[in-house]
Parts: sequence; C-alpha cells; structure tokens
Amino acid sequence: MWKNITRPFEDQTSLEFFSKKSDCSLFMFGSHNKKRPNNLVIGRMYDYHVLDMIELGIEKFVSLKDIKNSKCPEGTKPMLIFAGDDFDVTEDYRRLKSLLIDFFRGPTVSNIRLAGLEYVLHFTALNGKIYFRSYKLLLKKSGCRTPRIELEEMGPSLDLVLRRTHLASDDLYKLSMKMPKALKPKKKKNISHDTFGTTYGRIHMQKQDLSKLQTRKMKGLKKRPAERITEDQEKKSKRIKKN
Repeated sequence: MWKNITRPFEDQTSLEFFSKKSDCSLFMFGSHNKKRPNNLVIGRMYDYHVLDMIELGIEKFVSLKDIKNSKCPEGTKPMLIFAGDDFDVTEDYRRLKSLLIDFFRGPTVSNIRLAGLEYVLHFTALNGKIYFRSYKLLLKKSGCRTPRIELEEMGPSLDLVLRRTHLASDDLYKLSMKMPKALKPKKKKNISHDTFGTTYGRIHMQKQDLSKLQTRKMKGLKKRPAERITEDQEKKSKRIKKN
C-alpha cells in the first residue's frame, strides 16, 4: 500500500486506469491517516473518467456481527429511503443521493412479489451528518388483507460526515445522463401508456352501420306493430322525395 499510494482528489489516473481495465463505472476507496481518519471515497465514471466523487468520514461504525438479529439473503434488492431536506436542497447532498442510488439500487426488475420486499436502507441527513441504517422488513398479521410492517435493525450502521467533493459541471452531468439511441426503445404506432404502466392500443376500422348490427334477440327488444307501420311510412316518404 505504501509503495502505491492512491490519492483520488490529487491524482485520478490510477482510478481511471482500473476503471477501464475492469470496465467498471462505480468505485469505492477506503483510507486512513492522521489528517483524515476512517476515510471513505465513493464515485462514478463517465467514459472512463471521474464524473462525481464524494469523500465521507466514518465517525461511528457497527458491523453486521455486532447486531444479533436475523439477516436478509445475499443479493436481496433493497428499498432505499432518504430523509432530510438537504437531499433535495443542497447540491452536494443531491449528488450524494444520486450516487448512493447507483450503488445500492440493484438490478432492474419488471415485477416483484410482496414477500421479496424485506430489505430497507435508510439514509438520514441531519445537522451536517448522514446516518446510514439497514433494516429487515417484517410482515406481521394485522387482521386484514394488508400486513402490518415492522422494521428490525440488522446492520451495518454508519454515522458519516461529508468532507470533500469533486462534482461534474451541469453540462457534463446532463450529457452523462443522456441515453444512447441504440438503447432507446423504438416507438410503436398507435400504442400509448398511462402513469400506471397500462398499455392502450388504437385500432383503425372502416365506418360501420350499427343499424345492421346483429344483436341478441330478446322479446323485450322486439318492435311493436305500430312502430313497424311508422317505420314503413317513413321509408316510403323518403323514396317519394328522392323520386
């Protein structure tokens, strides 16, 4: 380690080299020294160059082993919760929130069952600190169809403080968020979707004469003799006018 000292904020070439070598867009780097003890740097790449990088200091840490509770299976997709106005107001915290989502969101899935919602990661921004907690979600009987939800802390637990930041410019950040044309889904004609994901299709048909439409015969829908006579008279009057 001493022969190959890495300082991400001073020199980013080694991070970019390993990113390109392993084809990795996210990185996390831990270090410890007198000036910045228990240091943690997280960041992401764009085109194998550092896009965003945030340095965090660990003030308190509780491991998984220290909390004697049942754990979630490995690979469980977590639910992410962010609490605190700083995540929506301050630019540094907004980028940190985006970074944490990239780190912990897991694979993209189209469907998920209720029993699979059992892992919660909670981030709280308060008084200049970020409190990271992880919980196991328990579904209890409630006497109705919707179960009662309880959270049980399972670790790890960290108290973090924001130190240095290296953020991309707004233009570069927008460019990195742009989806390539090859990945964009092709638009299908006459098909639309609503906010709930329901698919609607429009079908084009020729104009139909609904009066000739064959419907189910019911006694209540049969025409009376008086109605037939009036219809016949109307048809005869239309023919006379045409002639």
